[in-house]
Amino acid sequence: MSRLSAFNSPLLLGFDHFDRLLDRMSKASPEGYPPYNIEQMSENGLRITLAVAGFSWDDLSVALEDNQLVIRGRQSEDEATRMFIHRGIASRQFQRAFLLADGMEVTGASLDNGLLHVDLIRRVPEPKVRTIPIGRGGEVPHTITVSADETPSASSRARTGQKREV
Repeated sequence: MSRLSAFNSPLLLGFDHFDRLLDRMSKASPEGYPPYNIEQMSENGLRITLAVAGFSWDDLSVALEDNQLVIRGRQSEDEATRMFIHRGIASRQFQRAFLLADGMEVTGASLDNGLLHVDLIRRVPEPKVRTIPIGRGGEVPHTITVSADETPSASSRARTGQKREV
């Protein structure tokens, strides 16, 4: 049986990588340790907070691997010298991954009172307008008009004697 995808529409060109990412996320089994919160701090800012009591700054790592934020924790191995009468606090290692959208950047991480805070911001690119000329009868048009924040058009370069560098 084939899986129905939200990106099967012929109007959505080039979104097949989103389909693969959703597939990969659905196959990952969610584990409940360590618990975490995701807060919206501003219009474009997020904060992920993980409860990592018992982990020191040296026991934790925060990495950006492709478009995944990966947080790992592994406590030091000094427990061989300790003898517990009762052990109720888990000291297991963990790995928690968050898939980040394009434009999301990690701005920092801090550890405070057993909570690891990872701050993110979404960089919103300015929209660019580009007019594509239409040729007639197989003719290839030579002028391209672009908005003010892009490079000059081919017709304005021709008037000023500028050559286009590729």
